[in-house]
Amino acid sequence: MRTFWLLYVAEFKLSFREMSSFIFGLFLPVGIMVIMGYLSTTNEELVTTFAAVATLGLVSTGVMSLPLSLSSYREKKVLKRYKVTPISPVQLLVAHVFYCFSLSILSMFAVFLVATFGFNMIFPGSIGLFLISYLFVMISIHSIGMLIASTSPREKTTAAMSSLLFFSMFLLSGATIPFDLLPSVLQSIAQLLPLTHGIELLQGQALGTPFTSYSSLLLLLVITTIATTLSLRFFRWE
Repeated sequence: MRTFWLLYVAEFKLSFREMSSFIFGLFLPVGIMVIMGYLSTTNEELVTTFAAVATLGLVSTGVMSLPLSLSSYREKKVLKRYKVTPISPVQLLVAHVFYCFSLSILSMFAVFLVATFGFNMIFPGSIGLFLISYLFVMISIHSIGMLIASTSPREKTTAAMSSLLFFSMFLLSGATIPFDLLPSVLQSIAQLLPLTHGIELLQGQALGTPFTSYSSLLLLLVITTIATTLSLRFFRWE
């Protein structure tokens, strides 16, 4: 356990050398929440905006930071070197996944504080159910990132796949542009993105409306199961 925590702290320290994970995972969501907060005219709009913007941290770490880091470790043979040390490469992978989880949760709480104290948001839903839903969506999105890292042959390929998926979800899932404002063609495309269904689930829990997002919940569960299974099957250490 001590080794795990040392690796976990090391991952945090390394992230400060290249600030991209903090810029996209923390500062960008907070900045967008500030802008959208000024544009929101009702508490309901503010709550739905918070639930959507709160996912930017998890999608940034899930489909950008996680797969890019793991691909970099593999291409630079970092994981291979750990095999001949007392530290298992699995411990390094788990430490990095937990680092990504931590940054996602930190981002969500930062956005919540901005919405609550900056714009007087009143949260009508169950905070407990919202947090459980957030953790579920977070795991689902990160399983996709792990699948990208497991199947991508090179770091450049990983970067291309991650960027395509990230910006698709960033622009089309409702995280930044309200889903209802998208043209019908783009709405149809957005339905193929897992984050669209994650945001629908989170917005329902945030507003405290009767639960109707069974299809979104089932889809995310299927995606998580398939992505995790394929990741374990095809992951390469070198």
